[in-house]
Amino acid sequence: MSIAPISASAGQSLAPVSSKSVASTSDTDNDTKTSSAQPKPIVDKVTISPAAKALQEATETAAQTAKEANSGDTQAKRKLAMENVAKA
Repeated sequence: MSIAPISASAGQSLAPVSSKSVASTSDTDNDTKTSSAQPKPIVDKVTISPAAKALQEATETAAQTAKEANSGDTQAKRKLAMENVAKA
């Protein structure tokens, strides 16, 4: 496969490309590249297994359980109720 050179048709002339027009084109390319190359925030999703959750609940202190219960955690409220029943 060969590429034919571009030539002017009869009566037409080719205008030379100035370095100024090339530089302005590359400047706008650089501006768009830097503005679109903003770092995206990294979002990691961590999933804890049910066994790990159970171990975490079993090993937390009474103060942690009370704090969680006061913030509305129903599981912590249940745990405090069970502890109170066990004490009585």
